[in-house]
Formats: sequence, C-alpha cells, structure tokens
Amino acid sequence: MINTTILSWVTFIYFAAFVFYLFRMVLGREFWGKLATVTALAGLAAQTVALAIRWKTSYDLGFGHAPLSNFYESLIFFAWTIVLLYLLMEWRLKNRSIGVFVLPIAFLIMAYASIAPGVNSRIEPLIPALQSNWLTSHVLTCFLGYAAFTVAFALGIMFLLKRTASSEAARTKTFIRLLPSEYHIDELMYSCAVLGFIFLTLGIVTGSVWAHYAWGSYWSWDPKETWSLITWLVYAVMLHARLVRGWRGRRMAIMAIVGFGCMLFTYLGVNLLPSLHSYMV
Repeated sequence: MINTTILSWVTFIYFAAFVFYLFRMVLGREFWGKLATVTALAGLAAQTVALAIRWKTSYDLGFGHAPLSNFYESLIFFAWTIVLLYLLMEWRLKNRSIGVFVLPIAFLIMAYASIAPGVNSRIEPLIPALQSNWLTSHVLTCFLGYAAFTVAFALGIMFLLKRTASSEAARTKTFIRLLPSEYHIDELMYSCAVLGFIFLTLGIVTGSVWAHYAWGSYWSWDPKETWSLITWLVYAVMLHARLVRGWRGRRMAIMAIVGFGCMLFTYLGVNLLPSLHSYMV
C-alpha cells in the first residue's frame, strides 16, 4: 500500500536527519544543522500524509477508525509524536543539539515497525473492545506522554555526557561545546517530565473510563494497567523529589532514564504477558 511505502521512506529520512545533526555536532557547521531540520520536517510531513492516507483508507474500507488500532500503527504514531515534540522544542529554543539524541530513537522505532517479524501493517477492522470513541483520546494522550518521556530520556543522556566530559580538554571539543549548559538541560528535562506526567495521567484516566465501557471495570490490575501505574509512580517520585527535596542534575537524569525504561516495558514488555491489552501485539 502507498502509505506503508511512504512510511518506509520516512524511516530513511529520519536516519538522514540524524546523520546531518551528527555532522553539525562534530564539524560545528550550522549548514548541517539547517539541513537536518529541513530533513526532519520533510520526514514529519511525509509521515503525516501517510497517516492521513491510512485513515482515509480505513474509512474507504468501511472500518472508519483512526490509525491507532494495532501495534504497527502505534509504533508509527509514537515516532510521529516524538519528532513533532522535538521539532516544536527546536523551534522554540533555537537549539539543534538535542536532535542528535532524539532522532535516532524515532528512526529505530520506525525501523522496528518496518522489519520486526510478526508486526502486522494491514488495515483491519477493530475488535469489539476497541470500538469506542475513547480509543483516540486514550491513545493520543498516552503517546504524547510517551513522547515527552522519550525527549526527557534523551536529555538525561545528554546531561550525563556533558557531566562526564568535565575535563578542560573535553570541553574544547566541538560536540561538547555545542551542547546546552547543564542548567538548561536540567530545566528542559524537568519540563518534559512534567508534560509527560500530565499526559500519562490523562491517558490513565481515559483508559480507566474506556475499560469500564469495554470490560465493566475501571481497574482490573491487568499487566498493562499495573505497569502504567508503576511508570506513573516513578515520574511522580521524580517530580516530587525535584519540588520537595530539590533534586537536580545527575539524579534527575538517572530518574529520567529509569522512567523511560519503565515506560518502554509498559508499552512493549507487557505485550509478552497474558493481558487484556494483548491486541497491541
């Protein structure tokens, strides 16, 4: 189908954008940064068109649902939200150095969706449990939260790299000098964690309402629900420690990485367990 062909090309476009961001960081020439931004924007635009085509095709086939209903579509949408959030951040901050840490994640997600065995890219009718108007609101809020956590994770890696390169010789390297200051990385990481926490909270609330509609219970301690709660608690602790204990810097970076690990297991790991959410495989 044309939408899967476009999405396959988007995978390579995001990889090219990452390479251009890397060239900018290594060579210190802003030309590569501008080229990287244009390439990432082109990939996002192409991916948006592919998602719109997929949505229209669903209606043409009589299914009539947004492209958010199976594992393949969730991966594609996840990558889309990550790139969208990053480009908005780049536009707002006028700083391209974060792209070298974020774009590889979007590329890997797209590549996994394209080549992983057992990932079904066909457009199919929704199973009864998914036939609800809550589908779009629940998935949208969850993945916006996941995207924000992913950017926070990238910023955590960036912070630790900046902190590790503490010698005077390392500071003179172009790659390190182009990174934001530790203070600004820390502030951005906190802001992304707050944004992700808000959206994850909304995702859990909408998911609970949807669960009551589909299965007659707001909460059943399903593995997906349990790990969503664990992830929520990890970020709640992270934000609480920031506000009450004054945590900054290295501790926040480590918490962002731990939270990202929990989020990934919530999204991917629990699919290996018996679950009411096994349709996501």
